[in-house]
Amino acid sequence: MKGLKPRICVVGSMITDLVFRVERLPRPGETLPGKGFGMFLGGKGFNQAIAAHRLGAEVTMIGRIGNDQFGDLFLEKLQQEGMSTGHITRDPEIGTGVAVPMIDTAGQNSIIGVPRANLRLTVEQVAGTRSEIEKADVLMLQFEVPKAASQLAAAIARHHGTLVQLDPAPAHHLGDDFSGPLDYIVPNEIEAAVLAQGAPIDNWARRMLDSGLTAVVISTGEQGATVYDRQGRRDFPAFKVRVVDTTGAGDAFRAGLAVMIAEGKELDAAVRFANACGALACTVLGAEPSMPTRIAVEEFLAELRSGDGANG
Repeated sequence: MKGLKPRICVVGSMITDLVFRVERLPRPGETLPGKGFGMFLGGKGFNQAIAAHRLGAEVTMIGRIGNDQFGDLFLEKLQQEGMSTGHITRDPEIGTGVAVPMIDTAGQNSIIGVPRANLRLTVEQVAGTRSEIEKADVLMLQFEVPKAASQLAAAIARHHGTLVQLDPAPAHHLGDDFSGPLDYIVPNEIEAAVLAQGAPIDNWARRMLDSGLTAVVISTGEQGATVYDRQGRRDFPAFKVRVVDTTGAGDAFRAGLAVMIAEGKELDAAVRFANACGALACTVLGAEPSMPTRIAVEEFLAELRSGDGANG
């Protein structure tokens, strides 16, 4: 670590989630009655920043919101969490990003998102946060903001010894290669298949390692996670929990992984910790509310070690 606490810098999205609970997902042209509604703060970048903060890291969030009520809510939440808002820019013309997750009775979700201000995050804004990226142990990136901004952040990180972790999501943005330097790439199984372009995922992962990555970590939902590094391939089963809502579970996983890496933990231990973070996130409705604290994760793992909790 570069300081007394792990330092994480997140360049990413902030999206207000308008969440509908339904018996099942509607078919084309079908109207269904909802079973519940909630409004939550989300976006992959915001979720991962909040989660990393709750897991004990000092976190800097770099993003763009609208000059609207949704934007106000993000600033208020960051302040409530004790996080800086100094690197959040308000767009004078475009509103804050919004999304509509629909969650069925099994806890599975489908999401429609409109990025709005997130797509106006500029390289100039990122360049103005150079010192924060330089100080960080890990830079976390996703594909919900312009790639040019993320690529500049990655280049700054590489020059100053900050590790770069990329969450290559959402999958429909994977058509163009990400040219920035990377240390860890953390797709889910769908994104990994898209990145592999029809080749076996094992082969793709090994090619990524040959290109200089430290590790490929693939989150596989209820199956857990798969790791590829210089030691080979390893599978880590998920922890069993009562699933309420899977929204944000992947973000909790990636935040847990980044914090453990920032603390210098071995990769296997980091992935088990990340699996616990993702499992706990599934037990709470909504993205931001489900991001677990360090105490909750450590208690969960302690219960598993003692044999009192679910096995994974």
